[in-house]
Amino acid sequence: MSFDAIIDRRGTGSIKWDRRPDLDPYWVADMDFESPPEILDAIHQRVAHGILGYAQPHPGLIEAILHYLLQRHSVSIDPEHIIHLGGLVPALSLGARAFGEPGDAVMTCTPIYPPFLTVARDACMETISVAHIRPPEGPWGFDFAAMEQAVTPNTKIFFLSQPQNPLGRCFNAGELIKLAQFCRSHGLILMSDEIHCDLVLDESATPFFSALRLPDDLRSNLIVLSSPSKTYNIAGLGYAFAVIEDDALRRRFAAARGHTLPEINCLSYFAAEAAYRFGEPWRQQLLAYLRDNRDTVTRFVEDELPGIAIPDIEATYLAWLDCTALTIDNPASHLERSQGLFVSDGAHFGTPRCIRFNFGCPRARVIEGLAKIRAGLIAD
Repeated sequence: MSFDAIIDRRGTGSIKWDRRPDLDPYWVADMDFESPPEILDAIHQRVAHGILGYAQPHPGLIEAILHYLLQRHSVSIDPEHIIHLGGLVPALSLGARAFGEPGDAVMTCTPIYPPFLTVARDACMETISVAHIRPPEGPWGFDFAAMEQAVTPNTKIFFLSQPQNPLGRCFNAGELIKLAQFCRSHGLILMSDEIHCDLVLDESATPFFSALRLPDDLRSNLIVLSSPSKTYNIAGLGYAFAVIEDDALRRRFAAARGHTLPEINCLSYFAAEAAYRFGEPWRQQLLAYLRDNRDTVTRFVEDELPGIAIPDIEATYLAWLDCTALTIDNPASHLERSQGLFVSDGAHFGTPRCIRFNFGCPRARVIEGLAKIRAGLIAD
């Protein structure tokens, strides 16, 4: 397939394209690429059966997940440790309800995917946010001193984004071990959202380290969340899973579901199986294309957008543009008004005067969007 092909998505019920059809969208994190043919074939075959009733995970899916975790992450798990879910945001909400009480708190680090800052409300909990820091030399990371100052006796959970959305950081083993030790010392459940784990753009330079590979003594309070949805552009099918090794933790998490989560649809299971069984060649092609898109965005920002800073993007197809040096109070709203451009507002990520730009689209679209950012934010 050609990742350069421009596919018209308007009128398909797409959140990205149809929520604000008057705007040019580079916001929500789904890609404008057709999903792998093997996944589409699996869906077609399941539909051809003709009966789309209630579904449960079938053996082929379990086998595919176990093989994927072993091959990609060098992790061998018991199938009983897997909990199937209809999405990762509901899983975060479920974690808050399972392990917190009204008045308790969750902790996370900003900028961060917006639901991390809001799902605690589902459990009448508070959110403690601590800003990520970037030292003079080196990548963005955790401010452990500030985290120690901010954590309270009522803090129950830490929400981690690994790789980090929106900074594109792939935290290394040392950083995750230190974070896990912080969580253990304060009695926190560590919920690691690893939905972008297969979108590390150069694993030879920044290898992905799953929290499932933490030392044994740091995994008793661990929940790892994952999904094929971002990598293979099948988010609309709503499938994810949690891996929880500790029996007591897993039972408590599962019990909190009650009747609040919907059934997982029968097509999702077969799409996920096909992604993990057959998607690797397509994924490698995708990564090559996204690397070039990332480089295109980075060069453009550095050469054409003075006053705007961009981190070293190690993972995802999302670029975080720091516009705080400009005189524009809300660059996202300004771009909407002046250029008809729809980008994500950094305020929703806990960091105002920044924007998130989705480069998971044909390169011609990337260049078009960047040109509109320059026209809207940079004075002639």
